[in-house]
Amino acid sequence: MATTDEGPAFYATGRRGVWRDLRAVLHPPYTAWHLSYVVIAAMTVARVNWATLGWTMLAFFLAVGVAAHALDEIQGHPLSTDIPESVLWGATVTGLAGAVALGVAAIATHRVSAWLIVFIVVGALLVLAYNLELFGGLVHTDLGLCLSWGAFPVLTSVFAQTSRLTWSAVVLAAAATLLTGAQRNLSTPVRRVRRQVVAIDGHLTMRDGSVVPIDRRLLLGASERALRCVSWAMITLAVSLVLVRRGL
Repeated sequence: MATTDEGPAFYATGRRGVWRDLRAVLHPPYTAWHLSYVVIAAMTVARVNWATLGWTMLAFFLAVGVAAHALDEIQGHPLSTDIPESVLWGATVTGLAGAVALGVAAIATHRVSAWLIVFIVVGALLVLAYNLELFGGLVHTDLGLCLSWGAFPVLTSVFAQTSRLTWSAVVLAAAATLLTGAQRNLSTPVRRVRRQVVAIDGHLTMRDGSVVPIDRRLLLGASERALRCVSWAMITLAVSLVLVRRGL
């Protein structure tokens, strides 16, 4: 099932309007994918604090799903939404402030070690440095994205649960980094086709002499199917691990 509908992303097609703009900015498949890292990481600890997991997920949703994505749209409106910049800035400030507040509250109530402040500061800096291309764009790279949205959620989730880091958390963070790298390598070309390409021309000549036209269906179909499959795979993997820990 190839996706060739017009739109800035495969999850933001159809008639333009508030709903499509909202889907585009929130990037539901990718946001859920990265929140899955938080869940999977928490499932690796000996004793899961479910309340802490819930607050950690909410913090990452606010920081990444809302603040980072809104800030990215402010930078040139790559998604071509009609959302006013004032609203995007409001979402950025509210999302980031909310995430920081949740972390500070966890420390204040002695739910987590005070060392969590390191993760709070680093997380806020990653959101700002990546999306605003601070420090000469040092963080705004493929590796920066993979570490920020792959490794960092894993390490933060484990620390929030145990107030320490383990070698297993480091290895899992490496796995999340690689998975995010796969996501990046699949999404970059399709994003370019959807948002920048205005004309496609050419064909492929096969060994049997048949000719396959190079069109949007060919350029988008396989990669977007893979992105859908892996995003759902990460979500279902996280859910399955939760069910195991709940004895279901």
